[in-house]
Amino acid sequence: MTSPTHIVGGGLAGSEAAWQLARAGRPVMLHEMRPVRSTDAHVSDRLAELVCSNSFRSDDADGNAVGLLHEELRRCGSLIMQAADKHQVPAGAALAVDREGFAAEVSQTLERHPLVTIAREEIPGLPPADWGAAVVATGPLTSEPLAAAIRAACGQDSLAFFDAIAPIVHRDSVDMGTAWFQSRYDKPGPGGETAAYLNCPMDEAEYLAFVAALNAAGVTEFREWEQNTPYFEGCLPIEVMAARGPETLRYGPFKPVGLTNPHNPTVKPYAILQLRQDNALGTLFNLVGCQTKMRHGEQARVFRMVPGLENAAFARFGGIHRNSFLNSPIVLDAELRLKAAPHLRFAGQVTGVEGYVESTAIGLLAARFVLAETLGQTLAPPPPTTALGALLAHVTGGAIGAETPGAFQPMNVNFGLFPPIDLPREKGRRKPGKTERRAALAHRARADLSAWLAQNDAVEKVA
Repeated sequence: MTSPTHIVGGGLAGSEAAWQLARAGRPVMLHEMRPVRSTDAHVSDRLAELVCSNSFRSDDADGNAVGLLHEELRRCGSLIMQAADKHQVPAGAALAVDREGFAAEVSQTLERHPLVTIAREEIPGLPPADWGAAVVATGPLTSEPLAAAIRAACGQDSLAFFDAIAPIVHRDSVDMGTAWFQSRYDKPGPGGETAAYLNCPMDEAEYLAFVAALNAAGVTEFREWEQNTPYFEGCLPIEVMAARGPETLRYGPFKPVGLTNPHNPTVKPYAILQLRQDNALGTLFNLVGCQTKMRHGEQARVFRMVPGLENAAFARFGGIHRNSFLNSPIVLDAELRLKAAPHLRFAGQVTGVEGYVESTAIGLLAARFVLAETLGQTLAPPPPTTALGALLAHVTGGAIGAETPGAFQPMNVNFGLFPPIDLPREKGRRKPGKTERRAALAHRARADLSAWLAQNDAVEKVA
């Protein structure tokens, strides 16, 4: 019998890697330490549990690099995207999921697959060489014994940053005499809905009082060794944003544009807090952009200052946890192998990508590289003109200054990672704008992905 490929970590990246190998006919041993050992952020033992937002972000494949990555993952047969699409909840132009149904779907699919064995155990060190090609996808919450082994193998400290979680409230505790349902600019979402978000309006006095309360709120104190750990700019705690200036939130998650208050349509709100559906039943909503490190009692006090949330009942308070990731451009090769131990590949957020779909993408690629290697084949990385390839290129060498301590930082997929495209200006017409450039980048990506998938399929057929 063929020896299994070992995958350490049952998050998004590890689950996707296991699925990609199993669907290609390769046996897999998936090691997940929960519930034997939990983390500071997880609340269950399910695979692919979402510990932060329930949003996979934009599903616009023509105008947003995240949406394009969604499309590419679907074309690659991604389990994570299949489960996300099946358990979608309204979220405007974004793809958001019922987090419990989503994690249950991924868990059950892998548990029932005849080629997947799930071992509930902690792996306290790096997988040994006699395991053969293996994937480490332990994520940003890697247990300390394994993290220490990784640091020892890399010859340098892993970098770290703080990630924050937003609170979730019960829908029936929101005052609908004040709040209303509407998506920004009434833009349809993946499911066609145009009223996916709950909106809570604030006038100038209410907003400034709210910001003042944020600035005065008691927050979680860091331990001494955490004092110099930075935040990830894409997921700043709301009180950190507020401290940057009173207007910061109004030009960020609280921007009052594209929305009309039906309770008072002639008055434009000064700021608007949005809530996004968090489960399929529509009974839970999370506070968009309100990830926080405030103490629980302070969260209840401050967020209940928002009109419509005066009697908010919290299903989960926000929180903060420390994430770790590799200086991947230095320690990994172009196929995600650890240069110091080439039998190991790394996948997911531990490689320095940020976001659910980005983690999934690196898990998918790690698995496909492993598959080719076990078949004695060579699989070229996806072209950098694709979302998959652009993300991989950044992680494995595209980041400038990675040799400088602290220079390499977690990155979401974005069109800035793609090679530029030259669009000629037609005579008598204006220069192509951002919308046209993004559509052209997406069109090029689709064509180049098709060619790469044809090559990848040829490798799989050898099996």
